[in-house]
Amino acid sequence: MPQGTLNRELVTPRPKVVPIHVATSSTYWGSDVDDEYPPSPASSDSSFDEDEVNRRITPYWPKYRSLFESRGFQLDRVRDVKEFYRHYAEANISDPFLLTTNSLVPFAPNEDEDALCPDAGLPDNLFRGTRISDGQKLVVKAVHLYSREYNVNRVLSCSPLRDDPMNHTIPVLDLIEVEEDEIVFIVMEEWSSQLIIDDGPCCLKLFLAALRQCIEHAVFLHKHNIAHLDISLRNLLSDYEGHYAYIDYEISRRFEIGSSPRLYGYRGTEVPPECEKGEFADPYKIDVWALAVLMLRACKLTGYFVPELMQLIKPMLHERPELRPSTPLVLRAFDSMVASIGESRLRTTSCTTYH
Repeated sequence: MPQGTLNRELVTPRPKVVPIHVATSSTYWGSDVDDEYPPSPASSDSSFDEDEVNRRITPYWPKYRSLFESRGFQLDRVRDVKEFYRHYAEANISDPFLLTTNSLVPFAPNEDEDALCPDAGLPDNLFRGTRISDGQKLVVKAVHLYSREYNVNRVLSCSPLRDDPMNHTIPVLDLIEVEEDEIVFIVMEEWSSQLIIDDGPCCLKLFLAALRQCIEHAVFLHKHNIAHLDISLRNLLSDYEGHYAYIDYEISRRFEIGSSPRLYGYRGTEVPPECEKGEFADPYKIDVWALAVLMLRACKLTGYFVPELMQLIKPMLHERPELRPSTPLVLRAFDSMVASIGESRLRTTSCTTYH
């Protein structure tokens, strides 16, 4: 079993039943759900071989080990992975699953403790590690120097955008360019892909706050002429302190201001009807569709059923993309919806903390 999966995959949340008060979508949308989009402009992609620069790459990680150390990072070694499992086993000694822990890390007795140890559960372009100064866990992603992913990450993780409170991108600790190899290492904080722990969010208020971060980041991206194009639960991480972050800008696009972009042949995780039909599609409306599906899946995952939210989501899934609301309108409607829900519904009896 790959390193780091034990504390991510073993929790099954129990459903919640929330008292309801039904409101219609017009309560939140007003009379007009059409466009407040930023101008939908032409792609800024360059003329190189896009397939080549945007494909996943597989670096020879040991070659760059000293480079990472010079920047204050240690890629995971055999000793680090063994230590991880030892600490986990000690913290979960009553877990019957750990009776087989010794077989989870099948190192040979004479294994070089300082050898790099990739996580078999991650793609070859990702590697776990630690910031040497404080032990912060991190994940490094290798991408092509001229890839769209680097183009988007560089903009989002540098000032002034990185400091914008609407930016919910995973925190980037460093961007390490190796020009001679046309490669960039994106060094990110390690957050968890297991979004629901224990019984999930302790109250409806926290659940809706999490969804708001997802909506707000989509608004932020669109404001800066970026379409994520793969919004989904699998591309959302949590730090378990109330913060949620988007990852994976592999198929994202930045557009120039002034014209209307259209994509053809789109294939993300959540595919809207216009793309299924093979039509040219507005990338921003693709994101709106995917955001709606994310919210529906989040409701199913946590057990929260909120009729007001279902009404808000409905126009986001309109068959005709031009009739889907823009992300700013979605956020405005969402805030109106939350304001209409009483505090007693937002906080359940199991919630003992004031939020």
